[in-house]
Amino acid sequence: MDAKDYYKILTVAEDADSKAIKTAYRKLARKYHPDVSNHQQAEEKFKEVTEAYEVLKDPEKRAQYDEYRKYGERPQQSNQANGSYEGAQFEGDFSDFFSSIFGGAAGARGTGQGYGYTSQQSSNQRGNDIETDMPIFLEDTLADASKTLSYRLPHRDAEGHVSEINRTLNVKIPAGVVNGERIRLKGQGGQGTGSGENGDLYLRIRMVPHPLFDLEAHNLVITVPLAPWEAALGTTIQVPTLSGKIKLTIPANSQTGQRLRIKGKGLVRKQGHGDLYALLKVVMPVTTNDQSKEHWQQLARDAAFDPRMEWSK
Repeated sequence: MDAKDYYKILTVAEDADSKAIKTAYRKLARKYHPDVSNHQQAEEKFKEVTEAYEVLKDPEKRAQYDEYRKYGERPQQSNQANGSYEGAQFEGDFSDFFSSIFGGAAGARGTGQGYGYTSQQSSNQRGNDIETDMPIFLEDTLADASKTLSYRLPHRDAEGHVSEINRTLNVKIPAGVVNGERIRLKGQGGQGTGSGENGDLYLRIRMVPHPLFDLEAHNLVITVPLAPWEAALGTTIQVPTLSGKIKLTIPANSQTGQRLRIKGKGLVRKQGHGDLYALLKVVMPVTTNDQSKEHWQQLARDAAFDPRMEWSK
């Protein structure tokens, strides 16, 4: 099992801080997001940078990954001790290494009295329930979506031999699902013995980080960069939403950290939609020429403004 070079994928240094990692992810995710990218391998690239970000943003998982890269040690794997079987894996979104370093977070795991079969088991026993993560895009939650899920299950033949079988399901994801929600697929879990029915498959919804939007329950937050003059004078700009761009009026004298509410442009919920919040951030030009510097100096003379006035009280 080979580990991908997550630092190389995100184009960050091995000692990059969390801010640099998030900035790099947002840049690459925006480039490769399947809804906006024309890149031939957009979806594959997007999954790759998302996988790297999911590991490197988490201090504990990043430490495990760094340990593996340094010493070549693999994360602890599932085993078949005492007759149990924990080999089912969710396929199609993330690598085997990602599945293992997350302790099955991207893999299917059995719950109950043992995932496989033993000679002492009842001849009429219900199969085990299985849980697995289902990564979905925020856009997938706006309307009912259909996604393909592939996973492996232990199968016992008529002679009692246990082997793996591959199963593929077309899963309907209802609109309005939230991060962490569980969807039950009856009878799609572990095989029952004798006349025992099959267990169930539970899908845990896991929202894939979006390159533009942060998630707050059913609300979305987008950081809106503004030039100093836009914040001072006010302006009208186009802001992306999950369903297209809209016009947003920025009031004069806006401040960094100010939030503007855009009603109904968040995620679907049982009653209506959540909201989108525009988080304003004033951004200074990287460079200035002599003429623009003179304008700033004139403004400093005319404004009579002290941003640190509170310190003197």
